[in-house]
Amino acid sequence: MRIVVDLVRCQGYAQCCFLAPQAFKLAGEEALVYHPNPDDGQRQQILRAAAACPVQAIRMDRLEDAELVYETGSV
Repeated sequence: MRIVVDLVRCQGYAQCCFLAPQAFKLAGEEALVYHPNPDDGQRQQILRAAAACPVQAIRMDRLEDAELVYETGSV
């Protein structure tokens, strides 16, 4: 699984930090730090965190899909 966060869109509401604290953390007041390739065991927490994001800044892909796109050059 791969997480992509649009850091321009992110407003630091930190809902993701509460719902998936192993994957998302705030550094300081508003800077989001996240693990781009968390364990699949965290999938449900991360799905909830992405759904709870007020600005929909979090996107998840299966890592296999991301590698396939990279290898084939598809978008």
